[in-house]
Amino acid sequence: MQIPAISVEDYISKIPEERQEIFKKVFDAINDHLPEGFSKNISYGMVGWGVPLETYPAGYHCAPGTPLPFISIASQKNFIAVYHMGIYAKPELLDWFVAEFPKYSKRKLDMGKSCIRFKKMDDIPLELLAEMSKKMTVEEWIDIYETNFKKK
Repeated sequence: MQIPAISVEDYISKIPEERQEIFKKVFDAINDHLPEGFSKNISYGMVGWGVPLETYPAGYHCAPGTPLPFISIASQKNFIAVYHMGIYAKPELLDWFVAEFPKYSKRKLDMGKSCIRFKKMDDIPLELLAEMSKKMTVEEWIDIYETNFKKK
């Protein structure tokens, strides 16, 4: 479910009121802990962070001329989702997250390739999301992206 928005504040104002506070907390947990160099944006109907074109002029191969996406968060119909491309692309980071999750939540991890779904708003592990956000620099993400995804 995409939410048309022009800013983070606009996005948050358009999600259900009962989710706005926890969504802001998820946003802050990620935003406040990302290494320098990532920039926040609205893309694909979600709030996100990516590598700006000033840093990586090649941009995203799927949408030339747009920043290289890294992490996004979205309010979906039945859950809040965190999409982390680094978890998708770096098995060690995925393994770390899967091992750490039970230390922060009593719920079963609900996860796809890069999507972590949180259906219970009162049990989102904000400290874990903050810690996860610190784990990859812009330079490391560009290197992994070029190695694994970029068309040669």
